[in-house]
Amino acid sequence: MSTTPTVRSVVFGGLMLAALAMNASVAGALSPPPPLAKIDHIVVVFLENWSFDALFGAFPGANGRANAGRAALQVDPDGKPYALLPPVMLTGQPTAAPDTRFPIDLPNQPFDIGRYVPADQKISDLVHRFYTNQQQIHGGLNDKFVALSDAKALALGYRDITGSRIWQLARDFTLADNFFQGAFGGSFLNHFWVVCACTPKYPNPPEALLTTMDQRGTVMREGVVTPDGYAVNTIQASGPPHSPAITDPALLLPPQTMVTIGDRLSEKGVSWAWYSGGWDDANAGTPDPLFQFHHQPFAYFAHFGVGTAARAEHLKDGADLMRAIDEGALPKVVFYKPIGALNQHSGYAEIVSGDRHVGDVIDRLTRSPQWPSTAVIITYDENGGFWDHAAPPAGDRWGPGTRIPAIIVSPKARKGFVDHTLYNTTSILATIEHRFGLAPLGDRDAKAADFSAAFEE
Repeated sequence: MSTTPTVRSVVFGGLMLAALAMNASVAGALSPPPPLAKIDHIVVVFLENWSFDALFGAFPGANGRANAGRAALQVDPDGKPYALLPPVMLTGQPTAAPDTRFPIDLPNQPFDIGRYVPADQKISDLVHRFYTNQQQIHGGLNDKFVALSDAKALALGYRDITGSRIWQLARDFTLADNFFQGAFGGSFLNHFWVVCACTPKYPNPPEALLTTMDQRGTVMREGVVTPDGYAVNTIQASGPPHSPAITDPALLLPPQTMVTIGDRLSEKGVSWAWYSGGWDDANAGTPDPLFQFHHQPFAYFAHFGVGTAARAEHLKDGADLMRAIDEGALPKVVFYKPIGALNQHSGYAEIVSGDRHVGDVIDRLTRSPQWPSTAVIITYDENGGFWDHAAPPAGDRWGPGTRIPAIIVSPKARKGFVDHTLYNTTSILATIEHRFGLAPLGDRDAKAADFSAAFEE
């Protein structure tokens, strides 16, 4: 594998964000922007693993697949366009084999997965790692998703979700079509970026976890940890819950000490919680088979370690969220992670169950007495290995990565609106910070646009 060219920057719709960046550093001293001042409760629903084009590439008024141009033409590892896409491969198998549900002669262009596999059936998981994502983006050309995917042609597939509840929510409220995952790669790292705008550290990891590079910086083997000691691919927390199959503590991430958005909120006396489907069972040592240990970012931090008061107060089960909604006891800031079967992650989940679940949560919220002042941000942690044509903006060594969907649902949100503002995952943090007068956690959220443009003045 070769090193990745510098990712080129795009600004969609001619937006100028300099004023937002200038003001963000003093957010704690300012009143909330007028559109956010009307919002008392922010709920973040964090789903799994779909790019924007893979779900919303045909959305009316959005920057979708019709604008892909040459980015839709995938090239092989040598840079030559495929005549036909390589066959869709089954992943997670002892021996590589084609997925016979798909034809072996797919044209070199995006294709509708539903023509071959209905939306209520599972498809293979696709590789979505830190360095791989950068190489697939290929300097903004986005033309190596197929070549560097273990599922091959599936990376260019999309789902037609026009009859889904999530699609209808996007039609009824605001869809952001210029929102990029905060970090390159997968779920583990992007869960950190949604709570701390940071990359965790693992000094002196075992050699088995390290990424190896040659003298030119070319990745020879992609591991969990960068050569200079940052954890970027999936690793579980040292404290429980973690998989009982991991018996060597060196294969677990040491406790982290960076400041999180939770710390900032607590310092200000703002109520908050991270709710996770299956959390109580996992803590009791009886995790659901689809409970994802690495989707629990606060559990990696020493401040929220086992036995701490902060953990008991702020790390909750998904059932606790449903009760809080029904009782009108919603915290000011909520992060919600559905259990695996309901998070839409390819490989172990199909998308229909997760879609229905999100609709049920929104319905429950609309019946809550707190609904009139609530804003819900429905988004995905990362692209899950699926192609998208939009070039990520220039950032830092960590990201932003591939474009993903984000929907803003609220009585205060603009109705039937496609928001072209340039966002990334740290825009969620910026929105929370600007609404509640919190200092930014780092440079990226300090410069990120908040979601003010999605709300009525």
